[in-house]
Amino acid sequence: MPALDDPVIDRFLDALWLENGLSDNTREAYRSDLALFNSWLDERDVRLIDAGRDVILDHLAWRLASDYKARSTARLLSGLRGFYRFLLREGSISVDPTLRVDLPQLGRPLPKALSETDVEALLAAPDIGDPLGMRDRAMLEVLYATGLRVTELVSLSLEQLNLRQGVLRTFGKGNKERLVPLGGEALHWLTRYLREPRETLLNGKVSDVVFPSRRGDLMTRQTFWHRIKLHARQAGVAASISPHTLRHAFATHLLNHGADLRTVQMLLGHSDLSTTQIYTHIARARLQELHAQHHPRG
Repeated sequence: MPALDDPVIDRFLDALWLENGLSDNTREAYRSDLALFNSWLDERDVRLIDAGRDVILDHLAWRLASDYKARSTARLLSGLRGFYRFLLREGSISVDPTLRVDLPQLGRPLPKALSETDVEALLAAPDIGDPLGMRDRAMLEVLYATGLRVTELVSLSLEQLNLRQGVLRTFGKGNKERLVPLGGEALHWLTRYLREPRETLLNGKVSDVVFPSRRGDLMTRQTFWHRIKLHARQAGVAASISPHTLRHAFATHLLNHGADLRTVQMLLGHSDLSTTQIYTHIARARLQELHAQHHPRG
């Protein structure tokens, strides 16, 4: 590695610390990335300070062929952009070689879905002898039965419910309306909750919010998230839990039991089928597992 480039990297990392207050770990990660890039350049007789856009693109292609993870390559490119902007400010270069160099696609992480056993344990965790526990049980049942977004759930109003027909009307992204069936279990728990515990929580307040907070106000998404985590601990569910986890479980379990993708798309309120298709990867893995278990030649 050419020694004359080392002070440049050091000055850049010092500037990062002074200007952005980046942690030691982050700066060391940038140092490691730049050192690797510098070593790669050295083998091709190119100085770090002289690397152009084509060279950077060649390096990214080399990383792709060498099976580097997209996330680490994205971090490298982020470091290179900062480094060459620093050189541009210093007057050491006249053109930033990272311009028009796109970040690698990180891919969309697959949603984490709970098993059906975990869901059953989570749903049974709230203490239904307590008004808050009954509210939480009804919320969890509705969430799992409908796949609502958390914002849609906490803002649900009485006028959006049709208990006689067993459906609810909700408004998703872009204020798009959709009707979602509740199913027998969710309808049962919702009816029990509306009969008395909800009035106890409201404590005389007038509100059409279906699931008020303990103070009778509109519940926040964060509050519901904390309640879910509490019940997950009580249920002994080891998987990482968020309100969105039950939405993912709703979609995955429907597909596992034979629902078609278009139906799941409509129920989730996705405008584009490609958004729903991320769930097919999880469902496919489950189908392969079932096939291996039950097929005579599995």
